[in-house]
This record gives sequence, C-alpha cells and structure tokens, in this order.
Amino acid sequence: MSQPIILDTDPGIDDAAAIAAVLFAPELDLKLMTTVAGNVSVEKTTRNALQLLHFWQADVPLAQGAAAPLLRPLRDAAYVHGESGMEGYDFIDHQRQPLAKPAFQAIRDLLMHSPEPVTLVAIGPLTNIALLLSQYPECQFNIRRLVIMGGSAGRGNFTPNAEFNIAIDPEAAARVFQSGLPIVMCGLDVTNQAVLTPEYLAALPTLNKTGEMLHALFSHYRSGSMNSGLRMHDLCAIAYLARPEIFTLKPCFVAVETQGTYTAGTTVVDIEGRLGQPANAEVALGLDVEGFRRWVAEVLALAL
Repeated sequence: MSQPIILDTDPGIDDAAAIAAVLFAPELDLKLMTTVAGNVSVEKTTRNALQLLHFWQADVPLAQGAAAPLLRPLRDAAYVHGESGMEGYDFIDHQRQPLAKPAFQAIRDLLMHSPEPVTLVAIGPLTNIALLLSQYPECQFNIRRLVIMGGSAGRGNFTPNAEFNIAIDPEAAARVFQSGLPIVMCGLDVTNQAVLTPEYLAALPTLNKTGEMLHALFSHYRSGSMNSGLRMHDLCAIAYLARPEIFTLKPCFVAVETQGTYTAGTTVVDIEGRLGQPANAEVALGLDVEGFRRWVAEVLALAL
C-alpha cells in the first residue's frame, strides 16, 4: 500500500530531485503539491513546480501558497539556486495552471475528503502549514504525521545557528512545533551527510531524461560542487518516507527561537532532556549514507 502524500515545496534545485523521488517511489502516492515562497518568490516556485509536473507528465493538482512569511519580509536563496530557482535547463512551454484556491485551503479540502490519514511533507518554510493549522484546526485528525526538511540540532546554514527553511519563517515553525502533530524533523544533522558522489552525478545524463535534466540543474547548484559532491537536503525527507530504516531518530523536545537578535530561527533541540519538556518531534540525528545513495540511485532509475 502506497502512502498518500501532500508535498509542500519551494523549488529550488534540490526540490526538483525530491519531487522526482515522490513521483516515482513506489511506496508513495502524491495527491497534491503546494508551493511556498522560500528559495525564490512564490510566483517562481509555482512556475518551477508546474514545469516539473509537466516534464514528468504527472497528473497531480498544484496550489500556490504563501507569498511571504507570517510576520517577516521574505529573504530568499536565489544566491544558491539562481535567479529563477531552477537555472540550467530549458523546460518546454505548457498550459498548466495552479488551482483557483490558496495552498492551505487546498490542503484542508484534501484532508477533509481523504478516506485515510495523509502524510504532510514540507521541504520549504512552514508558512502554509502554520496557516492550515491556525485556520482549519479541524483537519488535524486526518494528518498522519508531518515530515519536514528543516532545522538543526547543531549549527545553521543561513545564520550561525539557524537552518534556512526555519529561519525564513520562525513564527510559522514555532506554531507548527507547538501544534501537537506527530513530527519527523530531517534537519542539517542528516542532510549535510546526504551527499551524492561526483561519480554518480557525472553518470546522471546517461540514466534517463530525468537524469539529464537534474544534471543540468545540479551544474548550477551552489550547495557543494559537481567535483566534491552535492548535498541533497530536501531529498532526505522523501528518503525517510520510503526508507525510514536508514535514519537514526531520537524523540526530543524542539522549540523554535523567534525573539533572539542573533538566534531567531534556531531550532533548540533538547537531546539530553534538560528542559524537562515532553518530546514533540522525532529528530533525525544519523543517516546510513550508503543506504541513502543506493535508494537515490534506485528511485531515479525508475523515473522517465
């Protein structure tokens, strides 16, 4: 039985690899995709997501989400992903359009009508998820769990302490971690280890049309290099859904700092239980890197 999935994303180059994995992993059934401002503006992430769905001829509805964080101005990552968010490949024109309702409404409608609980997967800032939980708390009963790519139990990659997705909208992340939902956090502790080797990257164009496209995008991606290996941050959240056994998890209390002058967006992960609070997340702290690479190779080989 494949797991029904809603994917909230901000494509983004590593998001493109994650979307390929969601579409082609036999364990997963993508019911809805939603976009959020993050790596680039929401207009660009929506355009990129529609281009990818068209590239794979995927019959998946898409809803455009929040254009800005709950309380802060948007800071993007065009410096990592290029101005368009997916530099390096010329996608063909198409007529696809997003749904005529915002992301949090589309997620709510799907949850309320799903015959079974659905897993939410968020690989961008958590703005849409926070809006969903505050506007439609009645839909929580049908969320099986929330798997996020975000946060860190150690150092950050956007500020000294904060990971990008959480730092862009700390208030949204704080609301989500306080929601009582079952949460799995795949943060930098595992995503920084999730490196695809230069040898594998070099062979991608011979794999299939997807490999050719990803190779072109990866050549413009600035999270590592084609010569030293590339970190696949967002792909980790998808790997967890398909291969949970390659991750080492620990139940922890996680708080999101929203006030600190230098620390806003930090995920305070209480590994030792010093704060005396009950755990509110399963935090991924270890990754079987070879197992991850094997799974990526398997799933991308299934793509078009």
